[in-house]
Amino acid sequence: MYAAHLTHGPVELAFTDRHGGVSGAPYDSLNLAWAGGDEPQAMAENHRLVMADFAPGSGLESLAQLSQVHGNEVAMVGADGPAHDVHGHLHAVGDGLVTTQPGVSLMVRAADCVPVLFADESGTVIGAAHCGRPGLVAGIVHATVAAMRSLGAGPLTAWVGPHVCGRCYEVPEQMRDDVAAVEPDSRATTSWGTPSLDIGAGVRAQLERDGVEVVDLSTCTRESPDLFSYRRDGRESGRQAGIIRIAS
Repeated sequence: MYAAHLTHGPVELAFTDRHGGVSGAPYDSLNLAWAGGDEPQAMAENHRLVMADFAPGSGLESLAQLSQVHGNEVAMVGADGPAHDVHGHLHAVGDGLVTTQPGVSLMVRAADCVPVLFADESGTVIGAAHCGRPGLVAGIVHATVAAMRSLGAGPLTAWVGPHVCGRCYEVPEQMRDDVAAVEPDSRATTSWGTPSLDIGAGVRAQLERDGVEVVDLSTCTRESPDLFSYRRDGRESGRQAGIIRIAS
């Protein structure tokens, strides 16, 4: 169920893998998408299974999720908790979530993009961000850090989860140049010698410039059969997730 699962004071966080769910092939098995070709009942059950293990007794009503759009909008989950809709328990449109509310779980999904989870030193402010190539350029990492600090966050730690690596993320040369003009650390070359981007390296560089301690828990999604990868599997790829909460 987990590629990584750990605690940070009162904060619990995890990055899921593709095992331990109920989805059939090719989405087998722990597909945490909320749309696509998989069966809606299977996706809903997968979310229930994760929440039962990650936050026993809290249920889906405490799970805040996003309709991710590769931008830099950050939603705050306040005292009223997550908003819900019938299909995805959807909180907001955007690519970042922050909260100070114990018992609320924040979730971001990815299949090659970089999921990032955040907590401050005291464990009173948490955040989650989904960062792909457009999000790196748009500054979703900076925006999430700024939103947390606006809530009074102290020194921050960020955990970087599984994503496609620079050896595997081939792009046209002009695209690499355009992204690297904004974030030079993202410039890379594939293992076969063509232009590529290392979004994870770009995320780490942005976090470090923002004074955030970085814990790299990444594995290449394209290279690992234990993880979903859009680059490898195309539209038949499911989604794994990063999830974080302040224990209530």
